[in-house]
Amino acid sequence: MSRALHDRVASLGPVLVISPHFDDAIFSCGALLAAHHGSRTVTVFGGAPETPVSTTWDQEAGFADSTQAVAARRLEDAQAHAQVSATVHHLGFCDSQYGQTPTVAELERALYRLVERRAADAVFVPLGLFHSDHVLVHEAALLLLRKLPQRLWIGYEDALYRRGRGAVQDRIVALAAQDIVATPVSPVTAVDGRQKRRAVACYASQLRAFGPGGVEDLHQPERFWLLEPKQGEPDHATVG
Repeated sequence: MSRALHDRVASLGPVLVISPHFDDAIFSCGALLAAHHGSRTVTVFGGAPETPVSTTWDQEAGFADSTQAVAARRLEDAQAHAQVSATVHHLGFCDSQYGQTPTVAELERALYRLVERRAADAVFVPLGLFHSDHVLVHEAALLLLRKLPQRLWIGYEDALYRRGRGAVQDRIVALAAQDIVATPVSPVTAVDGRQKRRAVACYASQLRAFGPGGVEDLHQPERFWLLEPKQGEPDHATVG
């Protein structure tokens, strides 16, 4: 990585995090957000079906139906972001469990309008490991990366799913096949984990559904990858 790019990552101001679900930004980037006050998250699947439905996951989280679940989870999400001095905007797309999955093109159009007008120093997007909603957001982000190459695009390892055998490796290989270069980077994150722990605790309904020990990965170090379109010869100006 060039010295200029290294310095740019190391000196980021407020950032924009694209989060598939209500908890993903905090689970995967909570320490990052805590270190970059004034940052913003866009929660993609933040909508409720017009006609309430009841799913197994929502029931395990303690909700009667989707209307109740989404209202409570929006509140949890806002409270969690307040713990790390960040704000969150919810889009109206529905979680895949509600059977109303949008297309990649629909997501890309909605996210383009938001990303284009935000002055964030960098856009953090999921690597898209395992869950179909995460994969959709990841694919939409790659379309945006090519349309807005002047932005700094950084992929985050999806908490919980990153522990799957070969999950991250498979994604890096897939990115290479699409001519996207993925380089490990270390943006500044909060050393003291108390803010993130308070933020995670705000998602009481989801912690209930995951059960004891189901979220051990959340408090491990967050990991990030700079994502760049492959252009000509690799940059040999490295940092020692």
